[in-house]
Amino acid sequence: MAHDDGPGRRILSGPGGAAADVLAALPGADLTTVQLEVARRRASRLAGPDVLRRHRADRFTGPSPLPFALLRRVEDAVLGAASGFDLVTLAPLVPLGTHSAVTGLAQHRVVPTGRGTEVAADPTTGLALEAAVRRAAGGVVRLATVQRVVRAQPVPAGLFAHFSLFGAVTAGRDTGDREFERAALAEHARLMVAGCRALGATAVSLGVTVLDPRFEGLLTAAEVPVHPFPDREGGRGGYYEGLCFKVYASFGDELLEVGDGGFTPWTRRLLGNAKERLMTSGLGVDRLATLLPA
Repeated sequence: MAHDDGPGRRILSGPGGAAADVLAALPGADLTTVQLEVARRRASRLAGPDVLRRHRADRFTGPSPLPFALLRRVEDAVLGAASGFDLVTLAPLVPLGTHSAVTGLAQHRVVPTGRGTEVAADPTTGLALEAAVRRAAGGVVRLATVQRVVRAQPVPAGLFAHFSLFGAVTAGRDTGDREFERAALAEHARLMVAGCRALGATAVSLGVTVLDPRFEGLLTAAEVPVHPFPDREGGRGGYYEGLCFKVYASFGDELLEVGDGGFTPWTRRLLGNAKERLMTSGLGVDRLATLLPA
């Protein structure tokens, strides 16, 4: 929930608002010290049964209901399809503000820590950070990973706040006439199809949304099944640019959404260079696991 809704409005309209102003104005190291001390004092009041009670009730901490071997099977299949991508193991944390300042995701949708970091909410953000670091050496950067992520927004009953995602990014420089974009888009489209096919999908299709007329027809060379998706709502408003797509796969039944992708301005923002380009895509590991035949 936003800070100005519900309990947030009540708390911030009283002494809590003044306290938040003071804390937000502190230098980073001082704020960390205060946050760690508050956590220490609160933890000192807890006993083992309190922790266990929280573990049972908190959607952020309970284990996934999906079998470990099933999730591992999906992970191995999609990672195996990432030919040409460097596989990296990301940290579970990213710098504070990564999701809001770089991707535009609302800050209240991620879980902050007391040390100037926040819990990863999408592997492509961590991959974008690493791609920006590697881009300093020049050349196209291709990275992929599987990461367990956490998102703070409310979820329907029975679902968890944490889940695994396969993510991939291709970072490079504008080479004119959208040549980089055309090649990167085809690369990721084929990756999404290959990942689903590796798990036995009987049909795969990309629902393509063109956000900029200059990107019309950019996927024609990819030789993957596509269909127009002009009415898409999510992904607009600055998260994606140029073109984005949804991934749909069937495992013997109807086509269902299993992934997402598109061009983003993230490395351009990170490096402060208008020539930087970034293609991202991802598949829901847990989502795919629930669709596989028993």
